[in-house]
Amino acid sequence: MEDGVRHGSLAVPQGRTLSPLINTLLSLPPSKFFLKIATKDWHPQSHISFASNHTNKYPFVDFTTITNPYNPSEKYETRLWPDHCIQGTPGAEIIPELDKSQFTHVIEKGTDPRVEMYSAFYDPFIAPRVSNSGLGNLLKEHRIKEVYVVGLAGDYCVRCTAEDSAKEGFTTYVIDEGTKAVDPSAWEASKTEMEQNGVRVVSKGDEVVNRLFGEI
Repeated sequence: MEDGVRHGSLAVPQGRTLSPLINTLLSLPPSKFFLKIATKDWHPQSHISFASNHTNKYPFVDFTTITNPYNPSEKYETRLWPDHCIQGTPGAEIIPELDKSQFTHVIEKGTDPRVEMYSAFYDPFIAPRVSNSGLGNLLKEHRIKEVYVVGLAGDYCVRCTAEDSAKEGFTTYVIDEGTKAVDPSAWEASKTEMEQNGVRVVSKGDEVVNRLFGEI
């Protein structure tokens, strides 16, 4: 997403530098990656995560409590952000550095203005779920066993997507060099949390990545 990289409204430092590694992974044949799925925030202007939609609230520093619209007893607190990735705007588009022709699917998330949705699978509510992208069903329909996660931002969307992937029963890897965090100082803690939730954080030099390039 343009708003998630340098000069965007929610820019992650050095976000564009991930493109060569991601394109290398995208270039692998279907025998290695049968599905190559892009995900992107696709927010309405009224999205609850935008500080501009709250009185006297500021992006990055303030938080808000989100209540399940179908179950008032279920709540969680989330950080507020600048307006970003608004539907139909250039900031919501996949960056041009990525080879979009390689994607088999594009998942749009964060489309419900009432809930935050860092994960590409679904929102944090469970009783009941409010928004589900269908990603889990897509992976299961194609009998996918392993999921590799890269992109932005490591401490939010990548972490939540990877943790939900593991929760759904997929062997899940995050490639360390394939992501950057909004808050680099929190990245080590995010990696520890992912590992505790069943995700393997690996290096591009690790065997589970190197094997992808063998006997293509």
